[in-house]
Amino acid sequence: MKTTATTMDALVLNEHNSHFVRTRMACRAPVTGEVLVRVKASSVNPLDLKIKSGQAPHARHPLPAILGMDVSGVVEAVGHGVAAFKPGDEVFGMTGGVGGLQGSLATFVTVDADLLAPKPDNLTMREAAALPLVFITAWEGLVDRADVKARQKVLVIGAGGVGHVAIQIARALGAEVFAVDKSSKHSQIEELCATAIDRDQTAEEYVKDHTGGRGFDVVYDTVGGSGIDAAFNAVSRFGHVVSCLGWGTHSLAPLSFRAASYSGVFTLLPILTGEGRAHHGAILREAKRLVEAGKVTPLLDARRFNFETVAEAYAEIENRTARGKIVVDVAE
Repeated sequence: MKTTATTMDALVLNEHNSHFVRTRMACRAPVTGEVLVRVKASSVNPLDLKIKSGQAPHARHPLPAILGMDVSGVVEAVGHGVAAFKPGDEVFGMTGGVGGLQGSLATFVTVDADLLAPKPDNLTMREAAALPLVFITAWEGLVDRADVKARQKVLVIGAGGVGHVAIQIARALGAEVFAVDKSSKHSQIEELCATAIDRDQTAEEYVKDHTGGRGFDVVYDTVGGSGIDAAFNAVSRFGHVVSCLGWGTHSLAPLSFRAASYSGVFTLLPILTGEGRAHHGAILREAKRLVEAGKVTPLLDARRFNFETVAEAYAEIENRTARGKIVVDVAE
């Protein structure tokens, strides 16, 4: 279907570690299997900072580039063969900003329809834009890799973006959930109906305190580094450790002696390779179901950012002063 939108405003990164440049450019019409989305909001993830500074070779986003992985907006037009969406539909997804695919810091974006899902009815556009990357990452670890079951004890290491959603998904699956983080995060963890554990405790200490020395059935590490080592020492015999930041070198001995297993999560793979994109859309439909059932709620930083103040939004992530997901409002 053709659209009246032929041009758009976008924030373009021409050089690493430089300022975004607001640019008027052509808007690409959707081809077979694609959807043109009028962007309403885009969130900022830590990976966006690494891409901006040129420190994310795994994301492979050549310059000049438009960043922004998460998007929420309204369908403007659909390409041939797209039956799941029509103009006017409200959608959300993790659709680009890596691998040479246009990101969401633009007034329009043309994306693979498989990467989209209908927006949850009870979320604002800002709230919806905060959810795709963190929900997909949490779901792939807990459900696709670890197959979490009711009454299992699940430990989440790190209660940030991915962690706070992982807590809620595990709870929705009927697990008893614990989360390790600094003391300032404990009230947030407890509001999510999980047991807070101070990160200054050793794995041996909290395994003894909360599992009687048995260990946790599933441990999801969302911080990497020492978090993975702690996970290997906190998992139960025959348990499962998952990490979305397992890029270092670690001793497997604690894991092996427990006959436990390990899985990595690399959420960008379908975007970078084209394989498995429809599964991302399916996961986001699960997000819609859980959000509308009141079982998952994204935590947003209340401050508002737009194209003029996007540098401030990135600074909040870099300085680690964000109080929830940072969202950038996008408007003509």
